[in-house]
Amino acid sequence: MDYMAKHPVYYHWWPIFTVLLGTGCRIGECLGLRWEDLDFEKRIISVNHSIVYRYSTQQKNTTVNVSLPKTEAGIREIPMLPVVKDAFDMEKEDQAVSGGNTQVIDGMSGFIFCNRFHKVHNPQTVNDTIRRICKNYNAEEALNAKKEKREAILLPDFSCHHLRHTFATRLCETETNLRVIQDIMGHKDIQTTINIYAEATRDLKQKSFENLALKLDDIF
Repeated sequence: MDYMAKHPVYYHWWPIFTVLLGTGCRIGECLGLRWEDLDFEKRIISVNHSIVYRYSTQQKNTTVNVSLPKTEAGIREIPMLPVVKDAFDMEKEDQAVSGGNTQVIDGMSGFIFCNRFHKVHNPQTVNDTIRRICKNYNAEEALNAKKEKREAILLPDFSCHHLRHTFATRLCETETNLRVIQDIMGHKDIQTTINIYAEATRDLKQKSFENLALKLDDIF
C-alpha cells in the first residue's frame, strides 16, 4: 500500500484498494458502491447490491448488471474507518478534475469508482492491476536488496479476495463477538465466520500461552 501510494503511476489505485482492505467488501460490492451509499456524518457504508460481469458464450460478449443480495446477510452497514474516509475523499478530489463515473447500470448511477472511460471497473482488471503492481514492486525490491546486500522481501501473488480475507483476519483478532463479525463480513452461514475466527486466533492463542508460561514460571 505504501509503495502504491508513492508511485507516480499507481497512486490513483490507492483509494479502491484501501476501501477493499478497510471494509472487507467483496470486489463486486466495492465496485457497486455509490456516493449515496456513504454517510460521512455517521461514518457508515451501506452495502446493498453488487456489480456482476457475465460472459455470454452464445452472444460472445460480456454484460454488466446490478445484482441484489439473495439473503438478508448480504445487506449490511460497515463502519467507515478514518483511512477509508480519506480514500473516498481522495477519490472525490481526483474526480473533480478528471470526471466521475457516468455509467448507468440497471437504472443505477453515481458509482464511486471508475476507469478512464468513466465506467465501473471489471473485477478481472482490478486483479490484473494487483499482479502488475506486485511484479513491479518485486523487481524494484530485488534490485534494491542486491545493492544493499540483503535478502529481498517479495510479495506473493494475491487477489482482491485475499484483501477481504486479510480484513476478516484482522477483525477477528480485535473482535470476539462472532455475530458482529458475521454482520460486517456479510456471511450467510455463521460457520464460515467461526472457521475464519478459529484460523485467525490460532497464533494469538499460542502467543497468549507463551505469556502465560512466563507468568506461571514465577509461581512455580
